[in-house]
Amino acid sequence: MKPLLEVHAIETAYGSSQILFGIDLTIQAGQTATLLGRNGMGKTTTVRSVLGLTPIRSGTIRFDGHDIGRWSADRIARLGVAVVPEGRHIFPNLSVRENLVAFACNRSGTDQPWTLERVFALFPRLRERANNMGNQLSGGEQQMLAIGRALMTNPKLLILDEATEGLAPLIREEIWQCLNQLRNMGQTTLVIDKYVQRLIELADQHTIIERGQVVWNGSSDTLRQSPEIWERYVGV
Repeated sequence: MKPLLEVHAIETAYGSSQILFGIDLTIQAGQTATLLGRNGMGKTTTVRSVLGLTPIRSGTIRFDGHDIGRWSADRIARLGVAVVPEGRHIFPNLSVRENLVAFACNRSGTDQPWTLERVFALFPRLRERANNMGNQLSGGEQQMLAIGRALMTNPKLLILDEATEGLAPLIREEIWQCLNQLRNMGQTTLVIDKYVQRLIELADQHTIIERGQVVWNGSSDTLRQSPEIWERYVGV
């Protein structure tokens, strides 16, 4: 079976400053994968390259059978890639309900699409806040809304950049529970986060990058048995 996402040997730069040096990343349909590494090592640039937001200089990116390495960001999104960006970027002057409905579409063509009611069932707090404006939400509620908004596009691949960054412990736990539910539903997901022990419980496979290069790739079982790997490359 061909991977849903296959990134091969991509190199990406901002002007004269090269950030990625031959990144490889493969995700099968239905998998939960992670991209790990310390801040500034190229994780977000890898995501931006997949999304078409930062053009690659070389290498290939294939998604769902299409070579998308030179596609525009909007065309890639329509193919079924959705992102929950670092910083959330919800619309502050729209209500929770409006933020969700504005993005509703069925890009994966599923016969059980995400709807407003399904998102409210996943995040009951959003139902309570349905008529509140985006700028009236807490950071945790904004993150829930950002995830719900991405799900409303019914993506084939959901990417979460810094999934629980800056959240209170109780809210962070709600997000982990949400990600577990999505995994059990078969949602293909790529997660960037620093809580390696939680990611080991959640994900099928992990890719660690350092200074724009892949330094390790493997399963949760292997990573669990090799704490020296993530302590070396991910630990503070």
